[in-house]
Parts: sequence; structure tokens; C-alpha cells
Amino acid sequence: MTSRFAPSPTGRLHAGHAYSAVRAHDLARAAGGRFLLRIEDIDPGRARVEHIAGIEEDLRWLGLTWDGPVWRQSERLPAYGAALDGLRGAGLLYPCFCTRAEIAASASAPHGTPPVYPGTCRHLADDPARRAAVPHAWRINMGKAVSRAGPLLWHDATEGWVSAAPTAQGDVVLARKDAPVSYHLAVTVDDAAQGITDVVRGRDLFEATHVHRLLQALLELPTPRYHHHPLLADAAGRRLAKRDGAPGLAAMRAAGVDPVELLARLRGGGIGFTPQTA
Repeated sequence: MTSRFAPSPTGRLHAGHAYSAVRAHDLARAAGGRFLLRIEDIDPGRARVEHIAGIEEDLRWLGLTWDGPVWRQSERLPAYGAALDGLRGAGLLYPCFCTRAEIAASASAPHGTPPVYPGTCRHLADDPARRAAVPHAWRINMGKAVSRAGPLLWHDATEGWVSAAPTAQGDVVLARKDAPVSYHLAVTVDDAAQGITDVVRGRDLFEATHVHRLLQALLELPTPRYHHHPLLADAAGRRLAKRDGAPGLAAMRAAGVDPVELLARLRGGGIGFTPQTA
């Protein structure tokens, strides 16, 4: 068994991150397997080099160890490019020139939910000159891709066998305007390259797994077992998040929190916070 923890270096780790890391770490160690650390630093606008050292420091303070070198997605761009080339060659990608404002104006979604892309650029004739001059993303033609892949299943530790339903996500972006790859493609390629057998991550990424299962089929990659766990919430029921000032491990350390006691509380399901079940 091989599991991994794959944070983005957009800030220091907080209690919610630690909860996920501990679950992934303990799952692997209980099976005599490997636990890997991967840094998902493909967001040029938010990723910070100084946070990478901070993430490693936080994990060591908590008492977690990992096997092998730390992978950084910023060093794996050729692998993502090769995957994109394969999907483009199969006729499954198209360039999208739409701005976020244009997408929001033309698509409807419940309040607080990212709008599903309405397919504005899906049927545009290919124009290499425009692609060379205008920033664009690359989207997957979801209908075409699903038709090619056929019915797919994936397994979640809580939900059991799940029928992949990526169509609900729309034509997701696989290469962004401001970055050569998106989360969906990078995580799929890296999980296969690192031999990840078990993916432990928050329930908020459950729907994304439908897309990842599709990409695995299209790229002929293995499918891990998934373990989507509840998210930690504060006393008001709000999910712990960086933007809401979730308690950071560095701040806990500075305040004299005992890491052994903290680790025990995380293994017990939280640290005075409530796991969200939905």
C-alpha cells in the first residue's frame, strides 16, 4: 500500500490539513506500506517557496515521517505536457478563450457553487493564429471523452463502488491560462507515477474523483482506492479553511501545544472540532 499527502504551498498547514495527513500516514503505516509527501505547487499566483519548508516543519513537529524524496509538481511539467498532448491527439481537448466573468455571466449555478462551463468555445474552428495571440485554457470535451471511455467505476471506503459521473462537472479545464496544467490532470498523472494505491483526502474532493477516474481511463492509468473523510468544522459548523483563519500548526507550536497530545486528538477524530458528515 502507498498513500500520500499532497498540500498546496499557499500557506501553513492548519488543523484540517493535519487531520488528513494523519489519516493518510496511519493508513499506510498500519499496512506496512509507504507514505509519500507531494507538494502541489502549480499555482503561480498563490504558491510560495517559503511555505514548502513550513509544511515539512509542521509535519515533523506533529511526528509524521514520509518515505523517499518530496515531489514538487512544478518539476513535473513535461509529464503533464505529454498527457495533454495525448489527449489533444485523440481529439478530446479544445482551446477556451472565455474569461471567468464571461463564464459566470453565461452559466447558472446555485449561490456559492462554481458555474459549469456552458461550452461556448467547444465548437469553434481551430485557429492557430488566435491561439498564439490570445491567452487560452484547454478544456476536455466531456461528452466525447465519456463516450470514448464508456461506463467506469471507482471505490470509496465509505460509499463503496461508485459509478463515475464526470458529465456533471462539465468541460473541465486541464491546462489553465496562467498555468500549464490544472489540478485534475496533475493529480491523476502524479498518483499513477508515484504508485499511489490509496488516496486519502477530504470529502470536498469526492466529486472531483469522477473526473479523475475518467482521466485514468483515457490515459490508461491505474485507479487507486479512495478514502474520502469528513472535513473538520469549527463550533459554528464552518469548514476549517485558510481563508477563514483556521488554527495553524505553527501558531499552535508557538503557543506551546503538545504535539503528542495534538496527534492523539487528531487520531481520535478531531481536536475539539466537529467532523462534517456531508
